[in-house]
Amino acid sequence: MSVLRAVAAGVLLSWTAGAWAADPASAAYDATGETRGSPHRGGTLRLTADGSAGTLDPQINYNTQYMQLFSCVYDQLVTYRKARGRDGDTIVPDLVEALPTVSPDGLTWTMRLRPNVLFSDGRTLRAQDVVASFRRIFKVGSPTAKTYYGAIAGADACLDHPGTCTLPGVEGDDATGAITIRLSRPDGEFLQKLSFPHATILPADTPTHDLGNTPAPTTGPYRIVSYDPNAGMMLDRNPHFHVFSAHAQPDGFVDAIDYRFGLSDEAQVSAVERGVFDWMLDPKPADRLGELGAEHTAQTHIERLFGMYYLSMNMHEKPFTSALVRQAVNDAVDRHVMTILAGGGAIADPLCQMVPAGLPGSDAPCFYGRDASLEHPRAAWAGPDMARARGLIARSGEAGAHITLVVSNRASELNMGVYIRNLLQSLGFVVDVRPVSEALVLSYTQNSGNHIQISLARWFADYPSASNFLDDLFGCENFVPNSDASVNSSGFCDAHAQDLMTRASLEHDPARSAALWADANAAIMRAAPAAPLIQMHLVDLVSARLGNYFYTDLYHMLFSGVWVQ
Repeated sequence: MSVLRAVAAGVLLSWTAGAWAADPASAAYDATGETRGSPHRGGTLRLTADGSAGTLDPQINYNTQYMQLFSCVYDQLVTYRKARGRDGDTIVPDLVEALPTVSPDGLTWTMRLRPNVLFSDGRTLRAQDVVASFRRIFKVGSPTAKTYYGAIAGADACLDHPGTCTLPGVEGDDATGAITIRLSRPDGEFLQKLSFPHATILPADTPTHDLGNTPAPTTGPYRIVSYDPNAGMMLDRNPHFHVFSAHAQPDGFVDAIDYRFGLSDEAQVSAVERGVFDWMLDPKPADRLGELGAEHTAQTHIERLFGMYYLSMNMHEKPFTSALVRQAVNDAVDRHVMTILAGGGAIADPLCQMVPAGLPGSDAPCFYGRDASLEHPRAAWAGPDMARARGLIARSGEAGAHITLVVSNRASELNMGVYIRNLLQSLGFVVDVRPVSEALVLSYTQNSGNHIQISLARWFADYPSASNFLDDLFGCENFVPNSDASVNSSGFCDAHAQDLMTRASLEHDPARSAALWADANAAIMRAAPAAPLIQMHLVDLVSARLGNYFYTDLYHMLFSGVWVQ
């Protein structure tokens, strides 16, 4: 197709691993996690992105852009260790002294707050702040209230009547700092869910509505001091922060973070190359990747991502009510083209099932494309099968239907949208593309009241588990009609697949759990509520003056771990 030829002509595909900078071996912090006394302490870290990511409310925002930022601003009871590589996949105590003690039946979790932790407004963290914060998850309608915290005793009543939520399953004693969380049913991943940013602990008097552009007091090394979603954000040091855990929340090197919005991806690359900014958020344009590898090797880092692009097809909106149409899209899409549109084989891999490589359950077979079928799947995707796709469309009787494809207005995704539009047109549909602001596209496509037929989506792991891609995106309870927080935008709900996912999440044997996740993955892909496209790697570009590049699997470049002098 013409879009493929145009992109392929502008992309350098001769990258090698040696073209990318290695992670520095030096440690970021001393054993205490402090940066005081370091010659690298001070200065302003300058960040840029093409747009903001919406609300500053850490219990509502579900965008990786701000979750990355929030990792050095807010804290949870437990968190993932601030460390490079696999070491960063380990959960450690954060605001509590030790990991929770769990009863033999898995229903009672007890822990104790660290003493003398202060919020950025000078108030002391208390047990009642914890109790109120968990209630607030339900009162503000956090996107993960049901999926992550629905097992807490009393959660059902809070979900039904959030305004009067008391959540009796969370108790705290201000005198001793003791915290008790009681569950109504076991949850094999509850520890991981306690580490997620939506479980951020805020002062008890934090308003029980979306904070919008108003920052909440923080416990991390930085606080947000100003925010204009149309222009930028400023952070400075939390004057009341002290390192209470070097693994959970180390000190920051820079004194301030200046985050500006409004530059295109092309302009961002040029600005970072010139040292105007120290880091850029957005995907690097395909036509600049060869330049980065050849001329800015020491400033360019390529890292693994537990993340993917996929097409979400709404099973309640025609023509995607037909399984034949959904299967045809899976057969027809050329995942190799998608890797080129993403930047080439060095930073994207074709993906034919819904769990990224490296996670349990990712070894499900491929049912679609050349030489694969529901009856005889392949181990890996081998290429598109347009002939079979057109046959499925003919059998469906849906040829000629009008389709609107929703995509983010980011340049890279607009390019992907053009290809997908052309593909759907070649299958006999009438198609247009509707770009939506990056800050709004997730909530817009999740709300069934908007009658989205198909959308280009990207999804990243909240923690290292297949549940983030299977249960989150296709679990029955995650389809909430007419809600901006309905993560299951396809509306898929299948009793067999749900049973497999539930059993996998409760299974303590890693091998057995992985097998159950793979079975659930296969069951979902047979029904084809989505078309997985590519698994992404992250290309990070930093300024020449930025030192100690520090990357973690979940929150990517750690802003508190790098220095600029």
